[in-house]
Amino acid sequence: MPGDGTSDPDDVEAVTRLLGRPPQGAFSVVVRDGDGPVVIRNHPLLHDGTPMPTRHWLVGESARAAVARLEAAGGVARAERAVPAAELAAAHERAAAERDAAIPAGWTGPWPSGGVGGTRVGVKCLHCHYADFLAGTGDPVGRWVADQLAAQAAHGTGGERRA
Repeated sequence: MPGDGTSDPDDVEAVTRLLGRPPQGAFSVVVRDGDGPVVIRNHPLLHDGTPMPTRHWLVGESARAAVARLEAAGGVARAERAVPAAELAAAHERAAAERDAAIPAGWTGPWPSGGVGGTRVGVKCLHCHYADFLAGTGDPVGRWVADQLAAQAAHGTGGERRA
């Protein structure tokens, strides 16, 4: 079956706990902290062949919570205003190309679509962009998220720093 990779059993257990359900496809942990997995890289096809458009998934609890607070404070709209459209479009194209390159040769089933988080334009989810950035893609929205989170930490706030 597509997506049948060997994920480390300890990682599968940790990611199952973090997601609240077993993963539906193969993955590898690409970023860890002292608590365990923070970012996973998903195979582009789930075990049953269903396309998985989200290549990098933010699974770490503290990172997810911090990004959720940023989103709740209007972060998606702020990120779309802050990141030039051409940089965002390039990030979507890079994400799609990297994901599509991991699809097995000769695959004739459905393919994932879109770029970061499966979207073609704009910002769908700060979590996906931040996960891509932490995985080393240079995602400009993810960089913006990292800057916002660093500013919050520097100011000792749990919410968004107002400009």
